[in-house]
Amino acid sequence: MSARLLEGKPIADAIRAQVQADVQALKATGITPKLVAVLAGDNPGAKFYAGAQEKACQEVGIAYELQQLPDTVTQADLESAILRLNDDESVHGILLLMPVPKGLNGAKAQALIAMRKDVDGVSPANLGNVVLGRPRLAPCTAMSVIELVRASGVDAYGKEVVVVGSSEIVGKPAALLLVDKYITADKDGKTDKLAGATVTICHIGTSQKGDLGAHTRQADILVTAVGVKPGLITGDMLKPGAVVIDVATIRVKDEATGKTKTFGDVDPEAAKETVAAITPVPGGVGLVTTAILLRNTLVAVRWQGEA
Repeated sequence: MSARLLEGKPIADAIRAQVQADVQALKATGITPKLVAVLAGDNPGAKFYAGAQEKACQEVGIAYELQQLPDTVTQADLESAILRLNDDESVHGILLLMPVPKGLNGAKAQALIAMRKDVDGVSPANLGNVVLGRPRLAPCTAMSVIELVRASGVDAYGKEVVVVGSSEIVGKPAALLLVDKYITADKDGKTDKLAGATVTICHIGTSQKGDLGAHTRQADILVTAVGVKPGLITGDMLKPGAVVIDVATIRVKDEATGKTKTFGDVDPEAAKETVAAITPVPGGVGLVTTAILLRNTLVAVRWQGEA
């Protein structure tokens, strides 16, 4: 068996094309969608991500602004910046780039982002909507998992799904979206029968106190988002014929060449001889996540236009 690669580019391209068409339609009505990212400090990774966001927005016609605050910014100043953006009617989407400088509470600041402008889907209100089964702005990476499961062609209803990783922005919301019988998945709020799976969430305690492989070997669909050790999931931990969504991005510098390579949680060489389909790293989840951020911006525009 040779696993099919679930590449992110075709999915991302389709989402971007629809977003671009929708942006043009909005501009014809006098509305230009605008996304503002707030960067506290000078973190290189966050700045790189901001550059990628700006390029993606420019390609589809969304206005993008980066508001960079100094390393010395206080919690009060950070929160004030977000509250000002909440009140700015020209701004449709707000996100806080992470991490924030030491001493600041990023989660507290994110919680202040207006629900209808929270394009990252990380505010308590939007995460609560995921729990309630009516997501409007859900975490982008979790939604990219849903899109890739959809692209695999597998009907998740009743399937055994194992999610490795329990973060608030990937593992937990992805599990909730997959366990739900119906999820909101498109720009018009239509519902698709995609999920309804039987979901198990594994985390650090699973591997420390139990047998992680005993769980992963039961997975018809495996979603893994740990990002600590390349090849954490070995070939003997996979169910033959499974679909694997590898969310992790682990960068390792080759001391001999000085080049940096990117890996996921799953050993790809071992996996391709066992599973039916797997996302590549890089080239899988990350590309879709950026496209969903663009789509979420349009969802935000429409939501703000409702009574």
